[in-house]
Amino acid sequence: MSDTLAEMQRRLAVLAPLRLHIDDESAAHRGHAGAAGGGGHYRLTLVSAAFAGKNTVARHRLVYDALGDMMQGPIHALAINALTPDQDSV
Repeated sequence: MSDTLAEMQRRLAVLAPLRLHIDDESAAHRGHAGAAGGGGHYRLTLVSAAFAGKNTVARHRLVYDALGDMMQGPIHALAINALTPDQDSV
């Protein structure tokens, strides 16, 4: 696991995930301007009771707040699937 993925998992732990999966899609974006600066492309699925009663924007803000300054460097793009336990089909 890369240092970036490990740090993402560590920071997202504040949301007490019941399920957390992060795909590193950076290789598919080689040559992209953001990739040239070293930032990666990631796809995140996070299931947490912390999302209950919150709309999509509020859920994404919780994720961005947890990741903090990573969004300014190691993470160039992040696709987020933020679910409550009731919405998780796995």
